[in-house]
Amino acid sequence: MLALKPFDFTEEIILENERLLLRPLQVSDASLLGHYVNEEPDLWQYSLAAITNTKDVEKYIQAAIEARENKTSYAFIVFDKLLNTYVGCTRFYDIQLNFQTTQIGYTWYSKKCWGTKLNENCKFLLLQLAFDQMGFERVEFRADNNNKRSIAAMQKIGCTVEGVLRNHLPMPNGKRRDSIVLSILKEDWNASLKQALAAKLKA
Repeated sequence: MLALKPFDFTEEIILENERLLLRPLQVSDASLLGHYVNEEPDLWQYSLAAITNTKDVEKYIQAAIEARENKTSYAFIVFDKLLNTYVGCTRFYDIQLNFQTTQIGYTWYSKKCWGTKLNENCKFLLLQLAFDQMGFERVEFRADNNNKRSIAAMQKIGCTVEGVLRNHLPMPNGKRRDSIVLSILKEDWNASLKQALAAKLKA
């Protein structure tokens, strides 16, 4: 096991395996991701951000970069090696180093990746970093309670459902969403989830 080290927001973190590569999100990445707004507009059906054009994607990325500068978030762009193209992004957010907790979210992928093992590979790399290298005690996940695809994906990697925050957050359409809360604890990861998820990647 690698020696634990504190989370460094200034470090250019690269995570990679045979299936994908994650690197820090950059302002210029709007040119790599903006086309999905027109090609697959329903990717943001459950997003808390209003994303309807390429300018919205630019604002979305800029906000993620500012959050990294404020040491509350660290966003990645996702490169799919099978498709040889950039297919989405994800991030650590609500990073609380004093409590050794973080959330993983703001995740979306092109539909070309749905039903593949891209998400499992991505989450394995992120969880491995969080628990094995950074020493986090808890990783939390949240989603719109109506987003059944996202919920199923989180349960597939081993997340435990903790409950639902009712009428939790405002949506771009003026309504409010119920947010489901899931988590993985370090003890869960070490006891069985790490091995189980690694086995799924090889299956």
